[in-house]
Amino acid sequence: MRLDVDIRKTLRSGHRVFELQARFCTQGERVVVTGPSGAGKSMLLKALAGLLQPDAGHVRLDGETLFDAAQGIHLPPQARNVAYLFQDYALFPHLNVRQNIAFGERRGWRNPAATHASPAVDRWLDAFGLREVAHQHPHELSGGQRQRTALARALVAQPRALLLDEPFAALDTGLRASMRAELDVLQRTLNVPMVLITHDPQDVQVFGGQVLRMDQGAMQPAQAGLTGYA
Repeated sequence: MRLDVDIRKTLRSGHRVFELQARFCTQGERVVVTGPSGAGKSMLLKALAGLLQPDAGHVRLDGETLFDAAQGIHLPPQARNVAYLFQDYALFPHLNVRQNIAFGERRGWRNPAATHASPAVDRWLDAFGLREVAHQHPHELSGGQRQRTALARALVAQPRALLLDEPFAALDTGLRASMRAELDVLQRTLNVPMVLITHDPQDVQVFGGQVLRMDQGAMQPAQAGLTGYA
């Protein structure tokens, strides 16, 4: 995965002004963006996903332009073929596990049948050990089961990159360690490039093939293995 980012975004709320200035270029299967809360990490991830439109600059993934202010290009999220895993997982509460996963299988679906079956959905139910809870709704699941369901929904569409927003923040300490290990193995097995944002040093230690630090909306000097510039 080659990711070339140079974006600027100004957000105003009353008298408060926040400036996001992200400029870096990286090539690798794992990129971790770390920094304190409020540093602008989630804004950056949303810009990569197409959920936030920068004021200026560009975003290019594997040579394809996803955003370019000068050229008037801003691909919508569904056209970018990247999967975004929200911090709270954003599962549909009225859909069961099988339906939630099926929702990600085809763009534009609404409320897949409760008993929907397809090879792809069944594959991810089995891969994440969700077959026994496939009929249950998100409020009936454990934290780990909710995360597995969200990951399965993200991966069923075969995205070219996975964007993870603090994926372990909602889990307790013990479960956090086991889910880190699961994601580590999963990413290596599937070879799906990912960008992970976190403020947890343990996440950086496990996934930090290439590490970039943000603070107060700006990129800090690059770490080893990463071409970046403030």
